[in-house]
Amino acid sequence: MSVTLPPAVPEVNEVDVSDLRASLAAGWQDFRRAPLLGLAFSAVYVLGGWLILWAMTAKGQLWWTLPAGAGFPILGPFIACGFYEISRRLEAGEPLVAREIFGVIFRQKDRQIPAMAAVIVVYFLFWNFLAHMIFALFLGNATMTNVSSSLAVFLTPPGLMMLAFGTLVGAAFATLLFCLTVVSLPMLLDREVDFVTAMLTSFALVRENPRVLLSWGALIAVCIFLGMLPGFLGLFLVLPLFGHASWHLYRRAIT
Repeated sequence: MSVTLPPAVPEVNEVDVSDLRASLAAGWQDFRRAPLLGLAFSAVYVLGGWLILWAMTAKGQLWWTLPAGAGFPILGPFIACGFYEISRRLEAGEPLVAREIFGVIFRQKDRQIPAMAAVIVVYFLFWNFLAHMIFALFLGNATMTNVSSSLAVFLTPPGLMMLAFGTLVGAAFATLLFCLTVVSLPMLLDREVDFVTAMLTSFALVRENPRVLLSWGALIAVCIFLGMLPGFLGLFLVLPLFGHASWHLYRRAIT
């Protein structure tokens, strides 16, 4: 009688700055080998950013772009799945069939990625809810003014306190999400593990290598922020680079 063995528990490795550099170099090479696919996935993200800005400004509620702009990078792992699949195929010597790559998330519908995606969506929605609560807490009386055209309200003492407190809370949320997703999504794409195991493994990796991994997260955050400044156009370079690099870091960090 055959016995189905449970999947092996992933093990985390020690990583250092040299692993980050090697992952970035490998990520850049993957982008150069499949630039059109990388730009296509990035375009989804850039168009989404434009859509958010249009939706907020068209209704005269420009201040909504603050929490939305800060929270939008949380959705990055969705697009990153495409980069992971490209890098996986390049690493395995498999052909880059666009139709199969674009359908990678759909083909995972019976596995764990949809559950992970649901966690990220709920996380994103909760952050937006909390951001609006923070706005109401500090600037509740500002509803008597047109904050969309009078941004000076953010330079008042309550406005500055709101920005400072909101930034701290947002940083805490982003750090926690980074810890849970830095290797969990590529792991779900690559292995037969459940999403809870993937998140716990990702968190364990950061716990065992806090300085290196948090530096990696900070670098990603800074580059994404800079990429968003020129109308999100810089993301055409930033997203493919770090998307591919994250796959290679996963391969180095998890056994």
